[in-house]
Amino acid sequence: MSENLLISLNNSQKSAAQHIDGPLLILAGAGSGKTKTITTRLAYLISIGIDPKTILTLTFTNKAANEMRDRAFSLLDTNSLNTPPLLCTFHKFGLLFLKFYISELNRKNNFIIIDSDDKRRVLKSINKEIPTALLVSEVSKYKNSIMTPSEVKSQAQGKLYSEIADIYEKYEEHLLKNNLVDFDDLLLLPYKILKNNQKLAESTSQKYQYIMVDEYQDTNELQYRLLRLLCSNHDNLCVVGDDDQSIYGWRGATIKNILNFNEHFKRATIVKLEENYRSTDTILHHANALIEHNRDRLGKKLVGTKDKGSSIKVYESHDENEETRKIVDDIKKLLQSDEKAKDIAILFRVNALSRSLEEGFNKAGLNYKLVGGMKFYERTEIKDLIAYFRILTNLSDNFSIKRVINKPKRGIGATTIDKLEEKANELNSSIFDMIQNLNADELSAIVGKKNARTIKVFEASILDLRELMNQSKMRLLDSFEETFDYRASYDNLPDGFERQANIDEFYGYIRDFFLQNPHLDLKDFLNEIALENQNDEYSNDAISMMSIHSSKGLEFKHLFIIGLEEGFFPIIGDGTDLEEERRLGYVAFTRAMDNLTLSFVHSRFYKGKRTQLNKSRFLVESGLVKGSLVIEKTSGFKKGDMVSHKIFGQGRVEKAVNAGKDYKLTINFGGQKRDILSSFVEKN
Repeated sequence: MSENLLISLNNSQKSAAQHIDGPLLILAGAGSGKTKTITTRLAYLISIGIDPKTILTLTFTNKAANEMRDRAFSLLDTNSLNTPPLLCTFHKFGLLFLKFYISELNRKNNFIIIDSDDKRRVLKSINKEIPTALLVSEVSKYKNSIMTPSEVKSQAQGKLYSEIADIYEKYEEHLLKNNLVDFDDLLLLPYKILKNNQKLAESTSQKYQYIMVDEYQDTNELQYRLLRLLCSNHDNLCVVGDDDQSIYGWRGATIKNILNFNEHFKRATIVKLEENYRSTDTILHHANALIEHNRDRLGKKLVGTKDKGSSIKVYESHDENEETRKIVDDIKKLLQSDEKAKDIAILFRVNALSRSLEEGFNKAGLNYKLVGGMKFYERTEIKDLIAYFRILTNLSDNFSIKRVINKPKRGIGATTIDKLEEKANELNSSIFDMIQNLNADELSAIVGKKNARTIKVFEASILDLRELMNQSKMRLLDSFEETFDYRASYDNLPDGFERQANIDEFYGYIRDFFLQNPHLDLKDFLNEIALENQNDEYSNDAISMMSIHSSKGLEFKHLFIIGLEEGFFPIIGDGTDLEEERRLGYVAFTRAMDNLTLSFVHSRFYKGKRTQLNKSRFLVESGLVKGSLVIEKTSGFKKGDMVSHKIFGQGRVEKAVNAGKDYKLTINFGGQKRDILSSFVEKN
């Protein structure tokens, strides 16, 4: 039976599936059949007599776990299995472990897991001033870096991060007091238990003698250390991954885990899966050419199993409107030739770029779905801006007043808003009319003196802006941005770049609308986008729009990638990891099966104004476009990165500044700040 399992595998897949003892890295290129290989290996181990209950397979998502379980069990006679192998996510394994062993930390096993919403509520209850998204991100980063509150406090620099360290400590105290654990604890607490109990670590390792891990390139430092403890009694660890598809560094994943596998686990065998069953030779040729510009990689070259295929098309457009027209025209032709909408997708690096596409698709009557994200006008920051402009056109819009009177934050809480609404109802008035008609003392009697002052400033700002509505729409927009500075409210937030890009896109669209329609006013603009945003009933056969991150693991017969300009793809800045941006490009290219179209423009609205752009270096590096490029150098390091120096040890990057041929990093080594060139340190 065991040999029959291997019949459909190629030689490399077969070599990986038949590997039994010792560490194994299956370096699986895009579209190379990695899931088929790892599920066949699981079935093969059981077929040769390995006890299923000694096999542990870990994944990142429930979907992946379920798919692997179904595929592996379809290869086996499940009726003969007394105990099936454990195949689950990292977090599910942590939960199962803690149910038995959390008592090792002097805690009861009737703990409750809090979800991400509960976590936000707890952190917000501790501190309402610091953005909750920042607190969530920092606390998660600390836990996945295995840092205790006291360690964070000792390294905290500046008032903000000292305060966050205190909040982290109070958050941990709250969890302990109420016997709660968050998702990060599902990995951190098992690690702590095994680290401090060698006998338990050895018995757990003995229990799971064969361990397999999917998507190893996405593991972080904590997951790596946990795996080391699970393998403390053996080295039968098989990991499957692709260093060229490591694209989650921004959420803590470290490519070093897969790059250094053969150093972490001696005697490791590396099997490369390089036969691609998805894309044409032409697509693979240019994807290979692009990724070969990366230095931090183990090295492999995808080889196609299909024909050469069509040439990749590259569209050069004046602006995003022309870009959208070209793509809409191409898709119409595809649909007219009986291609299915579900086989077509459009990818972008920055979510804000969906705005122009959505507008063009709505006007053309094309069904689409935005995968893994909200449609442009449903995004929080865009709904906030629309609410502001609705107030300017209609002071009686209570809903919009309540939405933005505390955005950006002005200290006007929900209780104060309720008091305003209650008094307005009592006076049979709108909230804004009531605010206008009450003097400062009368308003103070309702909401207090401090809140009354703030609300009166808000009132004056709205009235000043209304004066400009009939004078100059461009002056109105400039004054609005200066008055409320809404964009700045997303500074330093984990998703701040995306949010600010959406705001910039919205400001740019308004300006463009009025430049093209000088006779129309703000109310016309609001009516126009309301019509665009109608929720039509879409069939399942819809064209997909998504970020490149959301496309991982998917494939499409016809693929369009837009926004290939310096600054948009790759994103440019002090914190840019250029090699990760290039890996994103490789992931994007290899989602295409038959036809790939790339697009760049010469100008887009950026930060409220139309900006001239240069084509992406990735077009040249992939061999698709010839010519010189204006390229801004990036450091590859960002604030918060942990680094190592041969003399000074481990430290955290606080700043990166261009210093000619290199970058000067300001690094905190245990409280001692030093300025060091980036070429003298390594990322952890």
